[in-house]
Amino acid sequence: MKPLVLCYHAVAPGEPQRLAVRRESLESQLRSLLRRGYVPASAADAVERRGRLFHVTFDDAYRSVADILPLLDELGVPATIFACASYARDGRPFDVPELRDDAAADPDAFATMDWGALRAVASAGVEVGSHTVSHPHLPQLSDAELDRELRDSRAELEDELGAPCRHLAYPYGEEDDRVREAVRRAGYDAAFAVDPRHERSDRFAVPRLAVYRHDTMVGFWLRTSPLLRGRR
Repeated sequence: MKPLVLCYHAVAPGEPQRLAVRRESLESQLRSLLRRGYVPASAADAVERRGRLFHVTFDDAYRSVADILPLLDELGVPATIFACASYARDGRPFDVPELRDDAAADPDAFATMDWGALRAVASAGVEVGSHTVSHPHLPQLSDAELDRELRDSRAELEDELGAPCRHLAYPYGEEDDRVREAVRRAGYDAAFAVDPRHERSDRFAVPRLAVYRHDTMVGFWLRTSPLLRGRR
């Protein structure tokens, strides 16, 4: 069975914004997996190994994610935060075109981690991976633009955090053959998509299950059931 990789974004104590989940919901979901025999694993293990393993990822590096990390540490659950290099330079609200109105209405909810905050979580043992420089739709870029987004982001993360940047998460979960080949050329070990029905065994399109505020516990249980996920 392939490991289960969860994709979260922001975490909120009260009513969450569009991409966030409630802290209480996230805790209930993780405790449910542990009770059901899922074993926490690193990102590398989620790529390389098989079995009833799970890994937790957070896209966009929202500041609110830092508040949930002590709980993950208590539960023994490794996490990877995927950060966009251009946002890490100043920690500004995550205002990609699709979320610009939401970010303007509630900038605190969309605030991102700057390099200082990312260094702090990295020093606490959380992996920080690349989410490109500016979070574009990668399949729409030219070859030169694509290479810049992938290479410049990885280089800046390594310079700022002083550690290898091995993993990438595709913005919007979007990838194709050309994008995956560019990721290989850019020197990443693996890359994560968002498509739980992915049939390929491709380390540059590792499927993740996206979790949002509307996911109920019953729905989460069903979506993470080995019987529904399959044992391939």
